[in-house]
Amino acid sequence: MLHFLPAPLRGLIAGLLLALNTLICCWPLFAVALLKLLIPIPPLQRALRFVMHGIAETWISVNKRWMDMVGKTQWEVSGLQGFDKNHSYLVTSNHQSWVDILALQYLLNRRMPLLKFFLKQELIWVPVIGLCWWALEFPFMKRFSKEYLARHPEKRGQDLATTRKACERYKTNPVAVFNFLEGTRLTPAKHAQQQSPFKHLLKPKAGGIAFVLDAMGEQLHSLVNVTIYYPQGNPGFWDLLCGKVNRVVVHFEEMQIPQAFLGRNYDQDEAYRLQFQQWVNQLWLDKDAQLERMKQHGQN
Repeated sequence: MLHFLPAPLRGLIAGLLLALNTLICCWPLFAVALLKLLIPIPPLQRALRFVMHGIAETWISVNKRWMDMVGKTQWEVSGLQGFDKNHSYLVTSNHQSWVDILALQYLLNRRMPLLKFFLKQELIWVPVIGLCWWALEFPFMKRFSKEYLARHPEKRGQDLATTRKACERYKTNPVAVFNFLEGTRLTPAKHAQQQSPFKHLLKPKAGGIAFVLDAMGEQLHSLVNVTIYYPQGNPGFWDLLCGKVNRVVVHFEEMQIPQAFLGRNYDQDEAYRLQFQQWVNQLWLDKDAQLERMKQHGQN
């Protein structure tokens, strides 16, 4: 609809629409969150969570509209069938750009429960949207360096405690718990610094999803392993606003979570920790090969 406009003007319009959409949706979200906080009755809180998730899904639907208005993105998607909103999922993906999040929301909105991302604790201070994430019960994680933990060993396990606390709230409503296993966006500098053994990926961090399995276990229906590839190169958020993301390739693979991983303790069971890390590394080897096939196909 707006494709005839210059890209910077499209970016400005899309940015304004995103801001307006956020400001309109945040007030009913905050009102319902406050009501849920003031009335500690579990059945009512469960119903209010559904209302809050509906508001968030409406916000995503409006974002999909302006994304379609400013750009002509060609979506090449496989494996998207078979999900529903009545089951809980553990979702993971490679991470290349801020666009990844909006792309996943675009494709998965109302196909499965609302994605709940693991977020850095500092992001709670992002104006408006940080409070929205808090109201929607996104888990905020405080990460400590190895040096800091050496000086303050009492902080060990805090991420696990945070994850368990968040997952306890998820037991009353279906949820899609999302985690970028790499923990950060892929860049050539980070790839070189890590000396990553993968061609297209950073090293995966197994602890995050292991903690989710420890906390939720039997509640999770399956693991959804997502691979995202941008044939034109990794786009920035401004590229998305300007409608410059012309092609996105996404592959979804639903996998059963091995029964041997349920009811285990990642922190205290060394044999399980090694076994789980090997499983995650194999996932990443397969994903690296998948990305190579996507790249080769994109060049043809």
